[in-house]
Order: sequence, then structure tokens, then C-alpha cells
Amino acid sequence: MRTSRLSALIAGLLFAVTAHAADTDQWQLPVAVKKLDNGLTVVVSEDHSSPTVGISTVYHVGMRLEPQGRTGFAHLFEHLMFEGTPNAPKGTFDRVIQGGGGVNNGSTRADYTNYVESAPISALEPLLWLEADRMKTLDFSEKNLDNQRDVVKEEIRVNVKNQPYAAFYWLDLNALAFDKWPNKHDGYGSFEDLDHASIADVKAFHDTFYQPANAVIGISGDVTPEQAFALAQKYFGSIPSRALPPRADIAEPLNTKARHLEQTDTMAKAPAIAVGWKAPERGSKDQMPMLVLAQLLVGDDASRFYQGLVKGREQLLQIQGGLNFALGSGTDYAGPTLFGLFAIYKPNAQPDQVLAALDEEIAKVAHDGVDDATLARVKTKMLSDWYGGMEDFLSRADTLAKLQTLWGDAKVVNQVPGWINQVTSDDVRRVAQTYLTDANRSVIIRRPVAAHAKDAGAKPAKH
Repeated sequence: MRTSRLSALIAGLLFAVTAHAADTDQWQLPVAVKKLDNGLTVVVSEDHSSPTVGISTVYHVGMRLEPQGRTGFAHLFEHLMFEGTPNAPKGTFDRVIQGGGGVNNGSTRADYTNYVESAPISALEPLLWLEADRMKTLDFSEKNLDNQRDVVKEEIRVNVKNQPYAAFYWLDLNALAFDKWPNKHDGYGSFEDLDHASIADVKAFHDTFYQPANAVIGISGDVTPEQAFALAQKYFGSIPSRALPPRADIAEPLNTKARHLEQTDTMAKAPAIAVGWKAPERGSKDQMPMLVLAQLLVGDDASRFYQGLVKGREQLLQIQGGLNFALGSGTDYAGPTLFGLFAIYKPNAQPDQVLAALDEEIAKVAHDGVDDATLARVKTKMLSDWYGGMEDFLSRADTLAKLQTLWGDAKVVNQVPGWINQVTSDDVRRVAQTYLTDANRSVIIRRPVAAHAKDAGAKPAKH
């Protein structure tokens, strides 16, 4: 009885906190935006709470835009950006940043490639010089290309070919769920395609996409917008922009027939399942309800899938997933994506049982929606995560740059909390009914080889 009353009290408090947040002024992140004459967009969030700065340079090119026959090329190019320029030879970038107490990294996603740095504010000007320098040109040499081609191939060996489950929950699941090549191909890349990449390909890719008109720079920290804009003009203003090629039509409707694939895995110790449903478009009225639904179903250990299948029915060993799962977050995509799941299930369970249990949890939401206390708890967790991510200057700069790139408006950062708060139980029920259907579902079963030997009807893996 005491536990029940305590749970009810906590749920009531969470609901009150979320309701209060919806009725009062939200925390507003300072956001200033300026577009230079050459097309480069600069987004600044001033914050003097620490004498540091975070920088994110986002180029609006990722796996979707790489040429056919050059799978993995966007990822390869991300590595080449750290190979130096005629003015700053290989090693200069890392030495300047890390030697000054900073950190740097880069990543490739479906719709963008980002390069991030965090350092003391005294390093802001050298960092912007370095970013501008590699936007202008790179050290296009056979040696650098061969070196980074080998690095990417080794990454594929380590992360895909020699790993249990081999990232099938996004590489193979995308290939199964989508129909258009930009959405379904292997963004990591094939060895054959990587080997065929030439210096001419690399230079053409840089000339086309790594230019001011296709870039956004986010700067967050101990700097005023006026200071940041002046430095951006100083170092990037003279870089010429070039015409961008038309973007391919990548839109796809929801699927109308279930898709299923079975694979084997020589390294897995337990069977696994990947499930994906085509998700709402970025910016649609269903995106935020789907984000809330994803948190409700698979967001953490309090989620319906974890409590229902890992703890309750004890069918799964683990489960993870979400909107735009494994390729970013639920707000940083600009084309078709999935609400995806990856689960490892117990050898004594059957995949049909797992799917039936997932369907049962989904049906509860699709039929009844979600009660006020649970909806408040889910929203509170989402808002806490969103605001927590904005506290770190590097994360803030990166979020702002990606929102400006993909949404066309960095100030969306201040609208997301309100959009989350506005999601109702009926909204959650609607998206569950619309998207999480059998017809829109793609499923891959991956079995350990020993277990698969008993089932002659299964198909071999592609990896």
C-alpha cells in the first residue's frame, strides 16, 4: 500500500511540474543568426558561465547524397578532412586543438556531416582559421587517400564484419525497409566502392559540397554574437560559394506490406531481432508525438517494452531503439527514417512470440492512449534530456548548427520543449495507430549459426 501511494504521489508531482512548465515561460536559449554574403550561415549562443567555447561546422551532405557506386564516400571524406591542407599539414589540427586543452571530432549521418571542437575561449580565433582553411582546400594526395581509405575499411572490419550482429539493426534494416537507393544503401561503404574512389572524385566532392553555401557554423560560449560574426567574416567571408546540384527526390510513402528477412550470425551468442517502421516526416505534426511515443515505448528502463518484455515476460535480454535510431536523434533528420528497435532475445523464446509481445504493448497505446501521470513522466524525462544537452557548449553549438541546416531555423531549439508539452494522449494514440502497423513494419531475425542449423528454412546473412 505504501509503495502504491508513493508511486501515485511521484506521478502526481511529475504531472504538476510538467503542467506548470507548459503554463509558464520556458527557458529561452539565446540564439543569434547571420548569413554571410557567400551563403555561410553562422549561429551564435552567447553564454559567459564558462570561459570556453563549442564550435560545430555542419555540412549539408551525408550518406544520402553520396554518388551511386561510391557507397561510404561521405564517411571516407569525413576522415580526409583531418588529413591536412597545404597551409596546415597533417597533424596541425589535432596539435593546435588538443595542445590547447580542447577536443575535436567528426561524424557522418544520413543528411549531414559535422565537425566539432571545444576549447578555452582563447582558442576561438585559431579554431575558426583552421575550419576555414580546410573548407578552402585539402591536401589532395594519393598518400592521404590511400591512408584514409584503409582506415575506413578497417573501421568496417571492426564495427561490422567482425562484430556480432554487425549493425544489421540499421544497415540491413534500412536496406529492407526503404526502396530508394539514397535511403537504403550501405553508408559505411563496400570495399570495392572505396577502392574505386579517385583523387578526382574526392576533389569534386569537396568542391561541390564543402563550401559556404552548404555549411552552417554553430558557436556557443563565452563570446558575443558581434564578436563571433566578425571573426566568421574575417576567416570565411572571402571563400567563394558555388552552385549546389539539385537534391534528389528521396521521399517515400509508408509501406503497405510487411517485410521480413532472416539471417545467420557466426559471432552472436544469442538470437536478435531488428524491427523498423517508417516514421513521420521531419517537421510534420506527427514528429513530436512519435518522439513521445518512442520515449514511452523504448526510451529507458521505465519504458513499456523494457518493463513488458525484459522484466515482465522475460523474453528479452535487452532492447534499445527510438526515432531515427542509430543514425542521430529524433530531431536531426531531413529525409525518410525509421522508428527502429534492436533486441537480443532469450534462446528459449521464439521471434513470433517477441513480435506478438511488442504488438501487445503497441495495441494498448493504440487503443487506450496513455494516462496523464505516465505522459507527464515521459515528457519530464524528455525535457530534462533536452535542457541537459543545451548546458554543454559543444552539444549546444552542434544542436543549433544541425537545426539551422535541417530545419532552416536554429531557433527551433526554443520551440521543441513547447512542442513536447503540447503532445496529448490522443496524439500518441494517433501515431501508434498510423505508423506502428504490421503493413508498415520491417523485421529482421538474426540467429546464431548453431541455432539456425535446426531451421533449414532460414536465409543466409549478407555480411
